[in-house]
Amino acid sequence: MSDVTNASNDLPGNPLRQLHLDQLRQRTSSKWREHPADVLPLWVAEMDVPLAEPITKAVTDAMAAGDTGYPHGTAYAESFAEFAAARWDWSDLAPARVRPVPDVMLGVVAMLDLITAPGDAVIVNSPVYTPFYDFCAYNGRKVIEAPLGRDHRIDFAALAEAFELALGRGRRAAYLLCSPHNPTGTVHTAAELARVARVADSYGVRVVADEAHSPLCAPGTAFTPYLTVPGGENGFALTSAAKAWNLPGLRAALAVAGPASAAELARMPEELSGSTSHLGAIAQTAAYREGGAWLDALLAGLEENRRHLAAAIETRLPQVVYRPQPGTYLAWLDCRALGLGDDPAAVFLERGRVALNAGHRFGTGGAGHVRLNYATSPEIITEAVDRMATAVA
Repeated sequence: MSDVTNASNDLPGNPLRQLHLDQLRQRTSSKWREHPADVLPLWVAEMDVPLAEPITKAVTDAMAAGDTGYPHGTAYAESFAEFAAARWDWSDLAPARVRPVPDVMLGVVAMLDLITAPGDAVIVNSPVYTPFYDFCAYNGRKVIEAPLGRDHRIDFAALAEAFELALGRGRRAAYLLCSPHNPTGTVHTAAELARVARVADSYGVRVVADEAHSPLCAPGTAFTPYLTVPGGENGFALTSAAKAWNLPGLRAALAVAGPASAAELARMPEELSGSTSHLGAIAQTAAYREGGAWLDALLAGLEENRRHLAAAIETRLPQVVYRPQPGTYLAWLDCRALGLGDDPAAVFLERGRVALNAGHRFGTGGAGHVRLNYATSPEIITEAVDRMATAVA
């Protein structure tokens, strides 16, 4: 394949247009090494971007100083509180209600351990991030689905039904909310989240919100932290800079408690916070404090890519249904009209040499769909859609 990223056409400041394909293929992460070199990888949640300069400097300075020991202090939590206040008007987040954890899903497991027991139920909105199923099962929790509506938004009738089913055995239950939603890109509104809090409270269900993609909302779309809505005070949230600044290899995340659940968070084992990567915390502190301009450039680039992907699909794959959503950098594509069965991703990989995520792995509502990561250059998106179209021609 030719070099599909033309550096001469770089848009100043757009991180998605700054790397050539041959540069990306030098990376040794799973995105670029899971498949052979002739495959375009648009699957796992890694972005095709260089790091923001403040992050590179912070980590490089730490390495040069030999500052590679165990994490300490509250700078990481404080930087997130500052970012949340500036971006989302979350002005009353006390760093004392924030605890570092190694990553978002380990933090989810820790929060579920605080409020449920093995055998209790965890409600999820399918189709949803596949580790929700895996980690809950591994932790001895029973997953109950409350499928999203056809509009990819929370179906409150299905949610209430799932709550009733979860509590019918006389046990406790938790609702694991994905916000923004992965894989659909849906950004829940403040009104929807307030309704979630009311319904959960009426059933006595505790809410744990995975907000890993929270900084990744399109310009003009507001993200509302769950813990800021009325009734969210007894919830928990997990967040990280890993998705928004492309730092999954620097393991760090934050567990945040609502004011009414702070005492429970305090019971989380200290060893869990101590297992957070010190370099990860340094990198994410720099991202929250100094990475705002880079993030804004990325968000503008992602918005361009959404439009570009939609146009390419309309032209080359008109039978595929794609409804662009303002959250994340993930596209949820309905390929059922192509007649490729439950796993069209396998066909696109075999015939088109494009790696996507198989939709059926995201639970009920995922069969016949694929998840595509468009956090790459527009040229790579064009090439990928062309290959997909050729695969089904």
